[in-house]
Amino acid sequence: MASSNAAAGIDAVNAYIDGFNRLDIEAMSTSFNFPHVRLARGEFYTFDSAEQFSQQSQRLADSLAAEGWDHTVVESADVIHEGEDKVHVAMTVARRNAKGETYNRFNTLWIATLQDGHWGIQFRSSYLV
Repeated sequence: MASSNAAAGIDAVNAYIDGFNRLDIEAMSTSFNFPHVRLARGEFYTFDSAEQFSQQSQRLADSLAAEGWDHTVVESADVIHEGEDKVHVAMTVARRNAKGETYNRFNTLWIATLQDGHWGIQFRSSYLV
């Protein structure tokens, strides 16, 4: 049985994916703790606030549409480390087109943290291609 902290970390992951699939930038940023750091395609991106994340995410829908994206599915999510205020979640994620076909599958590690009573994703490192 998973601990309540592990479950809270997974809940934060699911909240982000739900917001991402609706292209709801506010819901996505609510699932974060800040500063939020992302490592993808060999580059670090740091978002110091929800406002900064929102500003930098305005072209997200266009970018996803250009690659044929319809939705994202978490194929697996395993808590690999957990503590009182931090949970590491190793995942395999698939981006799918409108036909439900996977066109991009990648591994990713997310770290959920507890800040001021809020569990949120604070770090994402993806092998996104």
